[in-house]
Amino acid sequence: QVQLVESGGGLVQAGGSLRLSCVASGRTFRRSGMGWFRQAPGKEREFAAGISWRGASTFYADSVKGRFTISRDDAKNTVYLQMNSLKPEDTAVYYCAAARGSSWYKTEDDYDYWGQGTQVTVSS
Repeated sequence: QVQLVESGGGLVQAGGSLRLSCVASGRTFRRSGMGWFRQAPGKEREFAAGISWRGASTFYADSVKGRFTISRDDAKNTVYLQMNSLKPEDTAVYYCAAARGSSWYKTEDDYDYWGQGTQVTVSS
């Protein structure tokens, strides 16, 4: 059974940092692109960051560019999202996802597997 399990969420003050982790089990995603999405209260889920296989390329939503960094450790089947300079508007449930292809993708339809999400709350 394929599973993606996120961790690392929590409550942090504005300006603080958090590091999210997503561990995959059941199969290797070494050749898959991976992504982080987020869903704020009352809003649709949106793309935040993506990384291609081997970490060759990354892409970020404008709202997080320069503050968030996505990375992967294929030996550990783990993807990370380092979030710095957090803002209250970053408050959301964060989901990791494994893509069907090897690149990064901004649309949910390109991802076959999803984690259950981890809550990030940024207080002002």
